[in-house]
Amino acid sequence: MAGEPLVLVVEDEPAQREVLAYNIRAEGFQVVTAEAGDEALVLVRETPPDVIILDWMLPHVSGIEVCRQLKNGTDTSRIPVIMLSARSEEVDKVRGLETGADDYVVKPYSVAELLARLRTQLRRIRPAAVGERLEYDDILLDMTEYRVYRAGASLTLGPTEFRLLTAFMERPGRVWSREQLLDRVWGRDIYVDSRTVDVHVGRLRKVLRSSGSDDPIRTVRGAGYALG
Repeated sequence: MAGEPLVLVVEDEPAQREVLAYNIRAEGFQVVTAEAGDEALVLVRETPPDVIILDWMLPHVSGIEVCRQLKNGTDTSRIPVIMLSARSEEVDKVRGLETGADDYVVKPYSVAELLARLRTQLRRIRPAAVGERLEYDDILLDMTEYRVYRAGASLTLGPTEFRLLTAFMERPGRVWSREQLLDRVWGRDIYVDSRTVDVHVGRLRKVLRSSGSDDPIRTVRGAGYALG
């Protein structure tokens, strides 16, 4: 479904890979899987995920090397990486974290704990994905109640406009291209003309200005749109 976080699970043991994928989908997230490091690097560049769960010991390219390459990449450095490893020594944890991993989980692990750590990373980069309330200036977006308020007044938004506003409010100031908004709001597997984004941004602006308030959405010529 459009707007759901995408999690990449990189694990060479089929049973563990399937258990993780099943439980992550049960949380309401999208999942793609890879069984080797080189495959993971290709997948990340083709369809960047929101979070990566990455095993240390992988065929062809190790998890440590995958993490190093991703964290050194301009377009991939901000993707959170949760490293999985049977290595429990402190020196190994330090190495994993110094390579750029955002979290380190020792095998065997509790799936419930891993999911909690996953939600922590999502809360940091996509707070709306875990039911957070988002605020910007006088705009309040409540994911649990699926409501939007401006200056205390309730606003009525269509589903697409709600997802658009969610993306904007998760990253105020970020300039989103039409293509990026299409991926986030409509989904990666759905073809929609990029100009459709302009139509829905226009509708969102109209609702946000309905009480006479200023337009909080900024058009960046040749680049896209930003909140603030």
